Amino acid sequence: MKKWIGLIAGITVPLLILSLPRESIPIIGLTLVEQRLLAIFSFAVIFWIMEPIPVFSASVLIIFLQLLLISDKGLIWFRQNPDAEGFGTLVPHKALFHTFAEPIILLFLGGFFLAMAATKYRLDVNLARVMLKPFGRKPAMVMLGIMLITAMFSMFMSNTATTAMMLAILAPVLALFDPDDPARVGIALSVPFAANVGGLGTPIGTPPNAVAMKYLTGDMAVSFGGWMGFALPYVVVLLLLTWLMLSMMFKAKSQEVHLEIKGRFMRSWEAIAVYLTFAGTILLWLFGSKIGLNSYVVALVPVAVFTASGIITAGDMKKMSWDVLWLVSGGLALGVGLSQTGLSEHLVASIPFDRFPPHLIVCMAVMLCIVMGTFMSHTATANLVLPIIAALGMGLASLEPLGGTKMLVIASTFGCSLAMALPISTPPNALAYATNFFETKNMIKAGLAVNVIGLTLVFVMLFVLNQIGYF
Repeated sequence: MKKWIGLIAGITVPLLILSLPRESIPIIGLTLVEQRLLAIFSFAVIFWIMEPIPVFSASVLIIFLQLLLISDKGLIWFRQNPDAEGFGTLVPHKALFHTFAEPIILLFLGGFFLAMAATKYRLDVNLARVMLKPFGRKPAMVMLGIMLITAMFSMFMSNTATTAMMLAILAPVLALFDPDDPARVGIALSVPFAANVGGLGTPIGTPPNAVAMKYLTGDMAVSFGGWMGFALPYVVVLLLLTWLMLSMMFKAKSQEVHLEIKGRFMRSWEAIAVYLTFAGTILLWLFGSKIGLNSYVVALVPVAVFTASGIITAGDMKKMSWDVLWLVSGGLALGVGLSQTGLSEHLVASIPFDRFPPHLIVCMAVMLCIVMGTFMSHTATANLVLPIIAALGMGLASLEPLGGTKMLVIASTFGCSLAMALPISTPPNALAYATNFFETKNMIKAGLAVNVIGLTLVFVMLFVLNQIGYF
């Protein structure tokens, strides 16, 4: 039923917007091209929230509709009289096609190759086995170890794949807990929460980060190591506070947790090549600028090594999350349209943001991302919100003392990933919920607490970065 409602609304609302007189739409300076893009934007909002078709399919349709309706190579009926008053600016078709191969897309592709090779040669499981040993057997310490390891993997692997791996390792252990032991709930929740938070640590950790990098260019550019410089301390502090919160909220009755993760590091030449390439790629991401390499070029290192050596085969490549890349591409294309037609600027100009205190604007932006991300894909949230956030930052001089556009984009991006109060909020949440080790009310209670802690820490981070002159 929900899909049918979404399908009908997703078609009806854009058609309604297209049929309205431009003067009746309360957007200052709205042109004909911008009106068409506004209809496409409404299509994106409804299809990404209601999901009557897969979200990646909606992304492809968004690019297709922009090419037809607002590009310089669209249908001829939509390109007549381009010099007429109020017509607007058509988007170059190449700019829309380029979103399929943006450097950000290749950065993510490199991360996919690393994650697939690590899983194929059991690097992830063996690292988890070795790294959990120092944390002993007390439930609270085991939870801390699980969270730190999950977060670390999530920085370089898919949050979903990391959660699936850690839950597979922990499921037999959690099953041994007394059903009434709150620690079972706490540990089960700690995995998706750590995966969601850990993804903030690197530009490839989660798709919203990649979307943000699209707008952090020129004087606002952030390198791979630069992102980790402010995100990693944030992740560590938020993880520790989340661990304390979960430990107090779900106090353990058991005195010990018996963890037995079997396995050993593989020693074939392929496995050794994976270990070296994994370590080398991370080091180059951190320090490659010293030898003239940016993070996008470095991302092709694992792609080149693993395909040339046969470590990743054609069959392996078919299993990669290509849908995620298409979803991000659709969002980038929407951002291109909003920027090049001028719609994002006109949307911002139509709302009197200059009347609000700058701190309130930042808080509203982050809260908007958290609320939207709670009920829809974090990537879709970033795709919809960040282009407008970037335009807002550029148009408000009052935000300059706080860090301007760069600050607002970073804060909003973090807000996208802080949404984790419901099983539907993120794929890791859904995977953990499927284990049946906790109820929805447990996730809502703990997830809202993480929202509050995370939001507070965002402002602490922004204050510190502003004080040290980062912005």
